[in-house]
Amino acid sequence: MENIKLAVIGLGYVGLPLARLFATRYPVVGYDVKRERVAALMEGRDATQEVSGELLKSVLLPRLPEEGETGLFCTSDAEQLRGCNYYIVAVPTPVDLHHSPDLTPLYSASETVGKVLGRGDIVIYESTVCPGITEDECVPILERTSGLVFNRDFFAGYSPERINPGDKEHTVEKIMKVTSGSTPEAAEKVDTLYRSVIQAGTYPVSSIKVAEAAKVIENSQRDINIAFMNELSKIFHLIGIDTNKVYFLAYLNMGLLAAIAGMVTMARLNSSNPQAGTNFEMDAIGACFIGGASAYGGTGTVPGVIIGALLMGVLNLGMSIMGIDQNIQKVVKGMVLLAAVIFDVVSKRKSFIVK
Repeated sequence: MENIKLAVIGLGYVGLPLARLFATRYPVVGYDVKRERVAALMEGRDATQEVSGELLKSVLLPRLPEEGETGLFCTSDAEQLRGCNYYIVAVPTPVDLHHSPDLTPLYSASETVGKVLGRGDIVIYESTVCPGITEDECVPILERTSGLVFNRDFFAGYSPERINPGDKEHTVEKIMKVTSGSTPEAAEKVDTLYRSVIQAGTYPVSSIKVAEAAKVIENSQRDINIAFMNELSKIFHLIGIDTNKVYFLAYLNMGLLAAIAGMVTMARLNSSNPQAGTNFEMDAIGACFIGGASAYGGTGTVPGVIIGALLMGVLNLGMSIMGIDQNIQKVVKGMVLLAAVIFDVVSKRKSFIVK
């Protein structure tokens, strides 16, 4: 790759972990409008607690990084962003009193970047937006403030943030990243950049709008499922039902598990990993079948599920220790599940998916 100098705009719970990660390989300038936030970060203190003091201090630089020097320098002076060639915008996109998207931070960040944008630079957005916002709303601001022409003088990309706040296991480098660009060449550069630091790999898509739409679906599915489970919990509480027992019984019904993918939201604390849902459902279903293929009765019985869950847990732990790729893990689990299904059918045991 060419000599890369990164700027990360917005040093909140999304931008800071990303800036810290990139700073292990590239010179990075982190920018935030909040001076007190920048001052704290330069002392190695992250109020969001997404990045530990030790990790943060390990990449901090007391000044702007020189060419080829790795590390992170944080600032609230936009002029110090000049000279970067990749700009990653990770500012919040809240809603207003009418529950409409408030894109003010995004517009402001685009103006900031536009004032220092140079020829050949790439601006990558990570903020959650509706499909079309990057190219129809943000790019015109970049063009107007920079005087440059889109897809001739500068380029854009979109890679939706997938940070799961508070999750110390599924950190930014362990979550697969969707990537996209405004031209095939820009898309390749964006993907190569993220692939250089993301251990879980990347998934390039055909257009910026596709990547934006994927993020909308992720957020909507999560929010709908959280709301649904919360409503059920309130109802069960009012009529004196143990919510946990109801949820456990629901897990035993494959049809319900498939129909309500949000069970993974409750069970995995809303992991942003795009494979988490599939893996969890496979674990749960596999546990039921493996349990059913044991000496403890038919598939779906509570003892059988417990035995199956333990076996699946051992399988998961073993593959994680060996560092096996997540896609290969899914294939292995699928093969184990298929073997358990065949055994279950051959042994003529009662299966909970046979109604």
